Amino acid sequence: MPQAIRFHQTGGPEVLQWESVELPAPAPGEARVRHYAIGLNYIDTYHRSGLYPVPLPSGIGQEAAGVVEAVGAGVTQVEVGDRVAYTGGPLGAYAEARNIDADQLIPLPESISFEQAAAMMMQGLTAQYLLRQTYRVKPGDTILIHAAAGGVGTIVCQWAKALGATVIGTVSSEQKAEVARRHGCDHPIIYTRENFAARVREITGGEGVPVVYDSIGKDTFMDSLSCLRPLGLMVLFGASSGPVPPFDCTLLARMGSLFLTRPTLFTYAAKRADLLAMAAELCEVVIAGKVRIEINQRYRLSEAAQAHRDLEARRTTGSTVLLP
Repeated sequence: MPQAIRFHQTGGPEVLQWESVELPAPAPGEARVRHYAIGLNYIDTYHRSGLYPVPLPSGIGQEAAGVVEAVGAGVTQVEVGDRVAYTGGPLGAYAEARNIDADQLIPLPESISFEQAAAMMMQGLTAQYLLRQTYRVKPGDTILIHAAAGGVGTIVCQWAKALGATVIGTVSSEQKAEVARRHGCDHPIIYTRENFAARVREITGGEGVPVVYDSIGKDTFMDSLSCLRPLGLMVLFGASSGPVPPFDCTLLARMGSLFLTRPTLFTYAAKRADLLAMAAELCEVVIAGKVRIEINQRYRLSEAAQAHRDLEARRTTGSTVLLP
């Protein structure tokens, strides 16, 4: 029987358990994927902690890459032996192998490794919808991205630079500022030393930016709004510091008729045609060298609890993979 990480109650990383699991033959419409690499994402900690409730007991993880081992009846999207990756869907990617809806599987070009694919699908597709759909970044734009040295942040910095934008990013330390610089961030702001909102206004000559990409949530939300120019767009796509408390929507009017959205990857990629188009654009910029997927941490799958500890303590940079 394959091994997997599961949890029976919510809490800290210690609730993650290494268990044997039954794996039946794929049902109609499903494929069995043998995982070669698994992505670690901050949303995994939300499921584990209970911030995003899930029925228990539960598997965990939403991103992996591997090879199709078997297919159920009616599957035409993939064949046995295909190299594939996926993100989203039912939790359970922290496993040596699993069955998954074949509609979610993305064919992998030979030039992209399993580790790259596992590290880039959720974060890279998130960067794709942020930069190409939620707010379509244009040459000459100046954008603000929080957590610029993180997985999504390093991809956004590189991709935005390739699109001709000036990139401002927040980080927690000088070390992370250097990581952000290496990935195209023009103005890393160490938020532990200076007020990032004041610095953004200084960089933009008092004008503000047209878009803020904020995955931090509670701790940065109000200052992020104050970075926007009139008619600017606040894109709240995460909550690593906790959810944003309720607020009076007239504040958006008083601050310059601002726009606010709370997007998710799974809405943008709900249709298979959209998922494949987004993945194709992501693979294109990676293969072209415009975006480098840097895997800075690797853990054995059985060490998932330690990976969560390091992620939540902000001891990681770039992408992290778990290896079965």
